[in-house]
Amino acid sequence: MYKLVAIDMDGTLLREDKSVSDRTREAIEAAKAKAVKIVLASGRPIEGINRYLEELDLISKEDYVLSYNGSLVLNTETKEVISSDILSGKDIHDLYKISKELGVNIHAFSRTHGLITPKTSTYTGVEAEINGIRINEMDFNLVDKNDEIVKIMFIDEPEILSKAVDNLPKDLYDKYTIVRSTPFFLEFLNINSNKGTGIEALANYLKIKKEEIICIGDADNDRHMVEYAGLGVAMENAIEDIKNISQYITSSNNDDGVAEVIEKFILNI
Repeated sequence: MYKLVAIDMDGTLLREDKSVSDRTREAIEAAKAKAVKIVLASGRPIEGINRYLEELDLISKEDYVLSYNGSLVLNTETKEVISSDILSGKDIHDLYKISKELGVNIHAFSRTHGLITPKTSTYTGVEAEINGIRINEMDFNLVDKNDEIVKIMFIDEPEILSKAVDNLPKDLYDKYTIVRSTPFFLEFLNINSNKGTGIEALANYLKIKKEEIICIGDADNDRHMVEYAGLGVAMENAIEDIKNISQYITSSNNDDGVAEVIEKFILNI
């Protein structure tokens, strides 16, 4: 019997218009009635997740959320930190230098200052709009090296970002967890952080076995949790790499794929 369902948001839970369908909302409500934990697992900051937690009635002392691709795992009501693996201002200094060498834009999320960037670009604007947060421009050379940084992102046009990925110094893969969450976002996390380690930390906290967990996703940043889960699920709209490692492929995010999984494996409909 499955006890926890971890659900990616963009491209998975949410339709293209960023809404949750009635069928999906009803399936989640029915799963909760059977005491199954529903956990949103997103690359977004908590500010960009809160309205969906409210909409789905997932704010209580019994509910949890993965934000920043698993770098921060919280209780949704008390904000108790279950797991946290983050970066520092020194990482900003190092990656800012590399971003300039590669010719890509950069921004980051600071525990102190929120969304920060040396220059507001198109996709920093997209990030701010998606999450309903403000942009704070600052000189990245002057960021305190001990500042708590949750994640750092290279953001640019897909073709520019692809070229940058091809030319990334190889040693960065030994220093960071690096995931391409969208064609225009490349994310750098603490080497110990990803959605898989976040779900594992939460499962250990809740004393839930991996065999009792379903993880649903569509993109590269979902890879670790799909691999970790007892049942890894890919959306029909997922990238091929995610489909290849999943045990089940559901319908697309626009066709109630999340509801289909819950109905089939939790509600036995």
